[in-house]
Amino acid sequence: MNLFSDTALFDEGRKRFTDFGLPETDLRLWEQFFTKKDADTYFTLLRETTPWQQRTRKMYDKVVLDPRLTAWYGGTNGLEWTPELLAIRRVVEKECGTSFNRVLLNYYRDGDDSVAWHSDTLPADGKHHAIASVTLGDTRLFKVRHKMRKDVMLNIPLTHGSFLLMGETMQDHYEHHVPKTSRPVGPRINLTFRISTGEAA
Repeated sequence: MNLFSDTALFDEGRKRFTDFGLPETDLRLWEQFFTKKDADTYFTLLRETTPWQQRTRKMYDKVVLDPRLTAWYGGTNGLEWTPELLAIRRVVEKECGTSFNRVLLNYYRDGDDSVAWHSDTLPADGKHHAIASVTLGDTRLFKVRHKMRKDVMLNIPLTHGSFLLMGETMQDHYEHHVPKTSRPVGPRINLTFRISTGEAA
């Protein structure tokens, strides 16, 4: 199977922009934000050079493994920024006009890896900030739902080289989720650039 089988849809030089117009927050998507060549290069470098870890968490009365691999960069306890991560950050910051000081990498190895419904934890400075999310690798569904309104829900396929910007009020009013899938999918790396004054979570 071609690692990036659905990237034949790439139309080089055209960034497809979508503003989802959600109530109470901003959510914006740039598809093909990175060229296929750059996205392929970054994916391979990050997959091979990142010191991935599988963290544990307590769920009810059990300690379970996270269904994905992760790595934190920046901040007091994070890893040191690499040239590749700094290069990606510069392009993202230029587009959205926001400066980020940390990044969380998630590695979804196959369709069994996922992340449950959640809102991101409140940073140490007591307020939420914008989060910039970059996807490299196979397409996975990113689901969004309003915490109070059942009529507000989105299913967004995040494709190779895409950039999703979540506004600073997104975590207050919405939850998000990357579900498992039974369809054959290759690996995916997601980078979420953040602003935080706290320790690595």
